[in-house]
Amino acid sequence: MPIEYSQMEEQPLMTSVFTPEDSTEGSLRPKFLSDYTGQEKAKGNLSVYIEAARQRNESLDHVLLYGPPGLGKTTLAGVIANEMGVNMRITSGPAIEKTGDLAALLTNLAPGDILFVDEIHRLNRAVEEILYPAMEDFAIDIIIGKGPSANSIRLDLPKFTLIGATTRAGQLSAPLRDRFGVSLRLELYTTEELQRIVTRSAAILGVEIDVDGAREIAARSRGTPRIANRMLRRVRDFAQIYHDGVITRRAADEALSRLEVDELGLDSTDRRMLMTIIRNYGGGPVGLETLAATVGEEAVTLEDVYEPYLMQLGFLTRTPRGRCVTRLAYEHLHIEFEGQLSL
Repeated sequence: MPIEYSQMEEQPLMTSVFTPEDSTEGSLRPKFLSDYTGQEKAKGNLSVYIEAARQRNESLDHVLLYGPPGLGKTTLAGVIANEMGVNMRITSGPAIEKTGDLAALLTNLAPGDILFVDEIHRLNRAVEEILYPAMEDFAIDIIIGKGPSANSIRLDLPKFTLIGATTRAGQLSAPLRDRFGVSLRLELYTTEELQRIVTRSAAILGVEIDVDGAREIAARSRGTPRIANRMLRRVRDFAQIYHDGVITRRAADEALSRLEVDELGLDSTDRRMLMTIIRNYGGGPVGLETLAATVGEEAVTLEDVYEPYLMQLGFLTRTPRGRCVTRLAYEHLHIEFEGQLSL
């Protein structure tokens, strides 16, 4: 199955984008729904849609996958392709700059093939307009020439499945969102589900790991398989040098502590965010742009990568005036809670 990945700059442990290091995850990705851990609700519904499409000998309806980064949207798209027995082409919204780029992708698809578009919310609006008839009528209209001599040519396309992935479903235009017949939200994973993923990945990588070691990595992985697999590879390095290659709870704890990941999965940026709000702004509220400038990170990175997990833990809240740190965060950071600025 041909899969094409665009090259992106290397990113830290917590990131919202696909990195070159993630290309090594190919061998760790499950190939079929039976191997896919977690997301039981989405997986259960998807199995029905796939089986029904196979029985009718039709292509699967267009699918929208959304949720926080690193939860397996690309992996699930590959699983769908394998279950349907078709090829998948991978691209991203920012990579499709012109309508001609999209036309080239669509006209090269075979019947039933899957076109996976990551970050679909970042599609150029002109490209998006071309996509509407492609999704509904399996045809595209191309304008040849300019001015009075311009002609419109309609090209018929094979019936295909568009799978769009986004971390920001709210930024999709309503016309595009409504054209997806299947919409699935991926949720953060439980520690037990991540433990099974870490154990499976360790077996594939040929790494010896015990139950406690796998659970320690899982508990610090922020509910995200991508982070769990990255941590596993880093812990493997420390275990190889200091613990005879065996990942135990002690080995995992020592390695992750050196990576500045605490027992709840908070890293140095998480703690810097919380400490900045506490020390500089009395616990909040503080605006996102102000916080980003103070911390030295992009606002979109804080909003997409760090805030969701901090809010899930109950360490951070959003108010009309900005972000506020809660009493739970003070307790975790061993700081006395003295109240916050007036809202």
